[in-house]
Amino acid sequence: MTRIFLTGYMGSGKTTLGRALAEEIGIPFIDLDHYIEKRYCKTIAQLFAEKGEDGFRDIERRMLHEVGDFEDVIISTGGGTPCFFDNIEYMNSQGTTVYLDVPIERLFIRLCIARSKRPLIKDKNDDELMAFITEQLAKRAPHYSKAQYTFKADRLEDATQVKSSVEAFRREFGV
Repeated sequence: MTRIFLTGYMGSGKTTLGRALAEEIGIPFIDLDHYIEKRYCKTIAQLFAEKGEDGFRDIERRMLHEVGDFEDVIISTGGGTPCFFDNIEYMNSQGTTVYLDVPIERLFIRLCIARSKRPLIKDKNDDELMAFITEQLAKRAPHYSKAQYTFKADRLEDATQVKSSVEAFRREFGV
């Protein structure tokens, strides 16, 4: 049975790598944020606005426990998922956890490109964005470091790099 939880900061490539890896090995892929949106028929931003962060994090925890029971699956968690409740401990007990490590500079480039699609950063200028990423990573690093494994995910910029990263992931983790 395969159950892999991909963790890491927004823009680290959890969805990109997870989807490609799942397709390569022929098992389902679940993006936890998309799963929550489908179950609640609302966007993550709407849930945050309606329920506040505490309410959203409670929903996220319950949905994590739901998908954490699925077998033969790759799960991409939200960037904050491992940082609340006992989520990282739960994921470690349910399967293999892999932290996708990406240098701040690469995260900055990726998030600049996707800024308009991400409510937390859409109104930040470049200096504010860099400061935000740096501050958030410093806060979250202790939680991310509790993942069982770390994988360098700085090469996911095009199809060739994604394919190469999937192959490296498979070799490294025997998937």
